[in-house]
Amino acid sequence: MNIIFRVDSSNKIGIGHLMRCLTLADALREKNYKITFICRDLIGNLIDLIRRKGYKVIVLLFDVEFKSNSLYLDWLGATQGQDAQQTIQSLSDSVDLLVVDSYALDKKWHVKLKAHVVKILVIDDLADRDFDCDILLNQNLGSKRQDYQGRVPDGCQLLLGRRYVLLRPEFLKLRKASLVKRDSTRKIKNVFVSMGGSDNNNITYNVLQQLDSELNIVVVLGEQSPHNKTIQNYAKNRNIEVITGTDNMAELMLEADVAIGTSGSTSWERCCLGLPTLLYIVADNQRKIAEELEQFGAIMIVQNLKDDLQKITHDLTLWKFKSDSSKNVCDGLGVGRIVEALWTE
Repeated sequence: MNIIFRVDSSNKIGIGHLMRCLTLADALREKNYKITFICRDLIGNLIDLIRRKGYKVIVLLFDVEFKSNSLYLDWLGATQGQDAQQTIQSLSDSVDLLVVDSYALDKKWHVKLKAHVVKILVIDDLADRDFDCDILLNQNLGSKRQDYQGRVPDGCQLLLGRRYVLLRPEFLKLRKASLVKRDSTRKIKNVFVSMGGSDNNNITYNVLQQLDSELNIVVVLGEQSPHNKTIQNYAKNRNIEVITGTDNMAELMLEADVAIGTSGSTSWERCCLGLPTLLYIVADNQRKIAEELEQFGAIMIVQNLKDDLQKITHDLTLWKFKSDSSKNVCDGLGVGRIVEALWTE
């Protein structure tokens, strides 16, 4: 079985799309499927990470002169036509499954690729465009069939909602221990700060300046984040531990009592471990997910960080409600359900 992933990472895109594709790729590799990634050489990419994990990567060149009035095409670094042609040229063997995770690619791109692959799986969050795919995955809380009515072809298999959240196995492995720890927590003192893999606007720095020095603070930064040096310098001689490019997020979240973050892919990791979160919305495409999570009771959207943090650290009943709500968002079994569904007609 030959499976291709078309996904990018960069300072503009972040790393969430890539990380969830790697989670699915790892699960498929356990089935002895052949896995290849096709990625554009964008600024701040994590292509080296993919290679370190043992995957072949075909690199599409990035034209630094490319500009587009479309936000997502600007992130893509090419037109859909250019990207489709380059992707097709990268395919050598027959492709059983093409996994596509990009807000910039829609039905126009899918149609060009359909003649070259057996199946197309699209991973989406927005339901804002038309698709020509065989399977569509939207793992987000509140996603429903009506969102894609008229947007996908008849017979498209829809994998929707929190049953299909893509989480790495270490989160499932530590889920029970984490939930036991939450049940015995009596004091909120350990704060986990992670504002995404890129954090171009350096929200992390603003957050750290507002935190009480008596709290134990762990900050996780992406290895390509442009402000790492600034954060590391600020943390010196303060009760702040800075970790860059970590591979043990689950363990760090287990040790934390509350998180401060964004509504990217780490939202599901925090929820699986029952970790209450104060959430920043840093992009318009994150708002719907954040509001769904807040309505579910799993997070608090930040209005005033100092006030919000004091509220959740001093009210154990509120904190416990957020923890219990979080753990009910996802159970960590989503990737297995997806792999099982891929070959189900």
